[in-house]
Amino acid sequence: MDKEQLRTTRAQLVACMQEGYSWQVATMRTGIQISRSTAYRLCQRVQGQGEGALQDRRHGHPIKLRGHVRTFLETYCQQAPHTPSSMIQTLLHERFDLNVSISQINRVRAALGVSNSPKSPVQEKKEK
Repeated sequence: MDKEQLRTTRAQLVACMQEGYSWQVATMRTGIQISRSTAYRLCQRVQGQGEGALQDRRHGHPIKLRGHVRTFLETYCQQAPHTPSSMIQTLLHERFDLNVSISQINRVRAALGVSNSPKSPVQEKKEK
């Protein structure tokens, strides 16, 4: 759902709730998944700020490890799987001028299945 569709759907939700429908009925009619408290907060904001309250003003965080950087990370970790993430962090900074946290590198490595953490005997027992 793009931003304009989301704004339109939120407007429909608020209209339903202002007509007296409960938030459950309003969410079922509009097809938006929203919690009760969020729905009522949205209605309050619309009453106080008008239609501008329906806009989604979040910018989000850009994904740093994508494209050729992610390909590099996957290839490098497959060739040298026991390389510490701190060393990979330095490589990414030197090669791509990209600052990435070690925890983010570890999450991507785990998602790609090229994690450097060896399985401990306790982990192996849990899997059996």
